Amino acid sequence: TNYLQKIFPLMMTAAGTITPSKVVIMGAGVAGLQALGTAKRLGAVVEVSDVRPAVKEEVMSLGGRFIEVEMDKSMQDERGYAKEASQEYLNKQKEVLFKHITAADIVITTALVPGRKAPILVTEEMVKHMRHGSVVLDMAVEFGGNCEISEAGKVVVKHGVTIIGEPNLPSLMAHQASDLYSKNLLAFIQHFSKEGNLNLNPDDEIVKSSLIVKDGELVNERVKNHWNTGV
Repeated sequence: TNYLQKIFPLMMTAAGTITPSKVVIMGAGVAGLQALGTAKRLGAVVEVSDVRPAVKEEVMSLGGRFIEVEMDKSMQDERGYAKEASQEYLNKQKEVLFKHITAADIVITTALVPGRKAPILVTEEMVKHMRHGSVVLDMAVEFGGNCEISEAGKVVVKHGVTIIGEPNLPSLMAHQASDLYSKNLLAFIQHFSKEGNLNLNPDDEIVKSSLIVKDGELVNERVKNHWNTGV
């Protein structure tokens, strides 16, 4: 909100009414839902887009409006993460999102696909039509970015819009980030370590998805696919 020169909540005064800021969030994962909750607490009107229809209920439970895009098949994998979308779907999504993004005061992009480059969801053409003084926060910039014209490590102003490309947001809150990371890392190690002995059960979902090399052999399918194809 430091970059948005506008009051966030609805305000009714003797001098007139100030309408609430409008926030559009791309991606309803952990970061997107946290952004939704924060923006709502600050008094904004929040809309959220995600390729997984299953997250609509979570968005609505936090007071957000879900932007729906028709799709022919599920865009969610068996672990609950978003799959890589087809170009046809991305084109359809951009058409639907155009009117929402161009009417927004703040656009926050958090959309990632595990093991892939982040999809472009906010084009330069969209930015050109956004309100003068509005803000785009590209939280996926470290992985290629969801905004076509964001720049990693820079805050730039293009077409009258401030575009924030901070590649390592956790480092801005280093104390809490380190605390949470260490707790999660400890829980991860304790999951397969009992009294100092490692027990790597190959059928355990957590072990299966995180184990890369075993007995000198590459066993992780995602890493193996990247190694063989470079994708």
